[in-house]
Amino acid sequence: MHWQTHTVFNQPVPLSNSNLFLSDCALHEAVAREGADWDSEFLASIGQQLGTAESLELGRLANTNPPELLRYDPRGERLDDVRFHPAWHLLMQGLCANRVHNLPWEDEARKGSFVARAARFVLHAQVEAGTLCPITMTFAATPLLQQTLPKLFHDWLTPLLSDRYDPHLAPGVQKRGLLIGMGMTEKQGGSDVLSNTTRAEKCSDGSYRLIGHKWFFSVPQSDAHLVLAQAKGGLSCFFLPRILPDGQRNSVRLERLKDKLGNRSNASSEVELMNASGWLLGEEGEGVRQILKMGGLTRFDCALGSHGLMRRALSVALYHAHQRQTFGKNLVDQPLMREVLSRMALQLEGQTALLFRLARAWDRRDDPQESAWARLFTPAAKYSVCKGGMPFVAEAMEVLGGVGYCEESELPRIYREMPVNSIWEGSGNIMCLDVLRVLAKHSGIIDVLHEDFAQVKGQDRHFDRGWRQLQQKLRKPQEAQGREIASQLYLLGAGAQMLRHASPPVAQAWCRMMLDPRGGSLLSEQVQNDLLLRATGRVG
Repeated sequence: MHWQTHTVFNQPVPLSNSNLFLSDCALHEAVAREGADWDSEFLASIGQQLGTAESLELGRLANTNPPELLRYDPRGERLDDVRFHPAWHLLMQGLCANRVHNLPWEDEARKGSFVARAARFVLHAQVEAGTLCPITMTFAATPLLQQTLPKLFHDWLTPLLSDRYDPHLAPGVQKRGLLIGMGMTEKQGGSDVLSNTTRAEKCSDGSYRLIGHKWFFSVPQSDAHLVLAQAKGGLSCFFLPRILPDGQRNSVRLERLKDKLGNRSNASSEVELMNASGWLLGEEGEGVRQILKMGGLTRFDCALGSHGLMRRALSVALYHAHQRQTFGKNLVDQPLMREVLSRMALQLEGQTALLFRLARAWDRRDDPQESAWARLFTPAAKYSVCKGGMPFVAEAMEVLGGVGYCEESELPRIYREMPVNSIWEGSGNIMCLDVLRVLAKHSGIIDVLHEDFAQVKGQDRHFDRGWRQLQQKLRKPQEAQGREIASQLYLLGAGAQMLRHASPPVAQAWCRMMLDPRGGSLLSEQVQNDLLLRATGRVG
């Protein structure tokens, strides 16, 4: 007997088969403005492919089928392998084919390649975020390895710069593509790596034997890891290949995979180093300096990843609101909902402008002024963007209501994913302390800010007042003010970009919303219309 009690109606279909690049006016304008217009056609093709239902399904499958630790084979031999769902491998294949792990490090990298790579990263983040972890670490490690990799491993540099994903277990020289992981933190230290207890003892052949543990050993299936350990000369950075040059497995024992709130597609592990073989990168005692070289890159990726997740959350919410009928109107046409969605879109406009200005600074890091700008705004952006992601996605879930809280929606996975970028690569307080450190140690950094902000002085009273207030704090900054200073610095940096490049009504609306302590007035109808058109790929 067939039972039917009702007909389903007024239930929006999920968002799929959209172009993630062309539907984001702020993104493709920023890419062109900051020097990577040459990549726009390719970005549009990536955006089209990633926005398909098939790609989105790969993201879902990779997270509902998390990696599995295989500690032993059927004979009882130690394996220490990690098994992934096929969806993971397909996502990784796409990331590597799109050169998200190495585009700026080519010998003849094009001007603006850092900007182009940042856009590709943001697009991939909207489909699946766990796969970005191995990509980020490989990206950050490659320039260091290009400078310091021991001669014995120079043949690794070619596959490091390839566009291939090669998950096979083999020596690095035999592979078509390579991934690099990191193992920095220990149980007793966390961000305080100076308290690391892992020891490194030099051998007669110039290699080192490492004995100790790592509390977070990210992406254990990587072809090699960069690891911190205490050598005779102090805390040092070592290169630990998974397979040694003689074909034997290195003595890295996987104890367990972390059971994490989110980021479930990605394997994070705890390991014991049992006389593991490592090779020194640089000199003994330079471990912290080597970390700092990579830290800026990984921290910038954290901000980009959070931004991509926020952009996807807004897209899902907008698509729902354009279809859902409430009280006789489309949800997007209800005044209060329209104000909420417009403010979310406005927040992302400023975020996009700042992050891609930051990408341009990284692209021009040989310029001392651009390098200083990147050094200051990277931790400020990581702190502010990643912190802001959690309430932003929660707001998007409210747009959908109950269905947004259910696992059939993308939003619960995005919500669980958000905190990781705020914690990894230095949590909020570490970022704010880094901002204070740059302000204190980099001579001329205040002059860089003066020069930057002077170009928009007088265009908006909220911006001008915020800059005056920040200058007062910077005369004698206190550690306890670190969060306030980092947040205000980020907001002024984004505000300056909006005043330069957005339409005056939108720029001034952004400054009122983000820099007026009273929260700003309601957005005008014209500003709302412009923002919601731009957020769906139509010019406002």
